[in-house]
Amino acid sequence: MSESSRDDELAGTEQPFVEHLMELRDRLVKSAMAVGLAAAVLFFFPGPGELYDLLAQPLVAHLPRGATLIATSVISPFMVPLKILFMTAFLLALPVVLYQVWAFIAPGLYLHEKRLVLPLVISSTVLFFVGVAFCYFFVFGKVFAFIQAFAPKSITPAPDIEEYLSFVLTMFLAFGIAFEVPIVVIVLARLGIVSIDKLKAFRGYFVVGAFIVAAIVTPPDVVSQLSLAIPMCILYEVGIWGARIFIKHTKAPGDEDAEAASDAAKP
Repeated sequence: MSESSRDDELAGTEQPFVEHLMELRDRLVKSAMAVGLAAAVLFFFPGPGELYDLLAQPLVAHLPRGATLIATSVISPFMVPLKILFMTAFLLALPVVLYQVWAFIAPGLYLHEKRLVLPLVISSTVLFFVGVAFCYFFVFGKVFAFIQAFAPKSITPAPDIEEYLSFVLTMFLAFGIAFEVPIVVIVLARLGIVSIDKLKAFRGYFVVGAFIVAAIVTPPDVVSQLSLAIPMCILYEVGIWGARIFIKHTKAPGDEDAEAASDAAKP
């Protein structure tokens, strides 16, 4: 494909700077409205308190009989469920927010760039949710069971709700970001920063790094550290495999022409 035909892909998409700002404002307003609507729905059903109970369920299920979470601040019983409400609302509205981001930048991208960006946006979002779900449904139960089994019988645990929320958010972010490993690997390979062969050669160092990161960001127990490090190592291999496919299907027209010319020139 010639340079002029590539430029034709963007023909008619130029907008004055003021119009870009107006469109950005509209996209931000629509995103905020989506989050606000989700928050309004969640406020009435299931409600902020019920959302917190759902979030606290993995811990409460492993507390001794009669033990509960406590609030050491006067406004914590109000503020903590409210924070969870808006956090959940943002996650529910995330597809709308990402669509608004995509709709804003898509007109300025070439066709091959659209093939590059859109799959990455969708897959990175899905992987983040998978990481959070893995942490909530699998890791929390194992970690809290281990902690309660290790604790002396003379101690009656009474976790603070703000401390628990901080712990949960830290773990959600750790696992959500860790599950983005394939995306990072694919982007590095697609941009030509690191070759597939170098990624394979770096495999051993990544395994060591994964266990070091898991030891730093998770509680000091073997269960949570293995639960983070092992998926990271598996996802690294998935990223190498995905990079091969992604590079093949997202080449720029100029790259395809150059590759075809190179193959034709070979004896």
